[in-house]
Amino acid sequence: MDLELRHLKIVRAVAEAGSVSKAATMLGLAQPALTAQLKRIERVLGGALFDRDHTGAHPTALGELVLTRARVLLPAARQLQEEAARFANSPGTEQRFRLGATNSPILGGLVDRLAAADPPAAVSTYTSWSAEELAGMVLRGRLDYALVGVCGESRPPAADSLIWRTVAVDAVCVLVSDDHPLAGLPEAGLERFRHENWSVAPGDGCFADCFAAACARAGFTPRTIYEADVGTGVHLAQVGRAVALCQATFHLTPGLTLLPIADAPLRWRQLLGWHPDSTAARAAPAMLTHAKAAHMDAVRRSHRYRTWLLDHPGLGTLP
Repeated sequence: MDLELRHLKIVRAVAEAGSVSKAATMLGLAQPALTAQLKRIERVLGGALFDRDHTGAHPTALGELVLTRARVLLPAARQLQEEAARFANSPGTEQRFRLGATNSPILGGLVDRLAAADPPAAVSTYTSWSAEELAGMVLRGRLDYALVGVCGESRPPAADSLIWRTVAVDAVCVLVSDDHPLAGLPEAGLERFRHENWSVAPGDGCFADCFAAACARAGFTPRTIYEADVGTGVHLAQVGRAVALCQATFHLTPGLTLLPIADAPLRWRQLLGWHPDSTAARAAPAMLTHAKAAHMDAVRRSHRYRTWLLDHPGLGTLP
């Protein structure tokens, strides 16, 4: 048997877990199977890698040597895999844009602008509620760009590995039914929604905590919170079962009114990210320009939000 990377992963897992049984659980293996694998690895390497007693598994001198090499080889192999995936998926003579986005109301406008600017280009999209997932796909070369939102000044995922640039900052608004008592107002303080149920789109950032904190500052604790996809949130708002938090450039459907929150206690930063070593990095400045233009188009289409922005400079990105 030749030594393989999966064998080094086993050795590392046992060392990190401190016991064979815990490592088996981490790796999703039965303990007898992992024990047998470890014995085969030790035969290949010429000696015991761990001393095992009632306190757990402790690396021997040979085990420490193998672990030292594994801690270098395994990250290097992962980096090679990521770089190879980016190279294999890089565009050739035909331009290609693979976009990932999290519930972004400007994704459609961005796709439209890309198609108009470069008709032969192949444009594909992938959506997820998880910005972490999209960042991972960009790191692995599965996507060229990620269009995500983060709450306020929060750091985006993989901030040390990907390049992130701000597309726009928007006030978070509330969707209410057209016959809601507050629908005719230009804006409403958060405290005026103290008796409402809420619909919120899922996400993996700090938005839920920031929303709870904003409500606390306004003197109340939110009643029922429905974590739901956009379509469900829209329906609940239309029928008056909840009010829905949304991005200010959300494209309104009949029966709904967009209502800005006074003083914008919650703000949403839209970001475009890419890998600095990918071929997509060359087209990133143009992609960022298209994304900003798509946002401007969305702001211009929302008469209420555009009017509110003009009266509240500094609380969002103006055309």
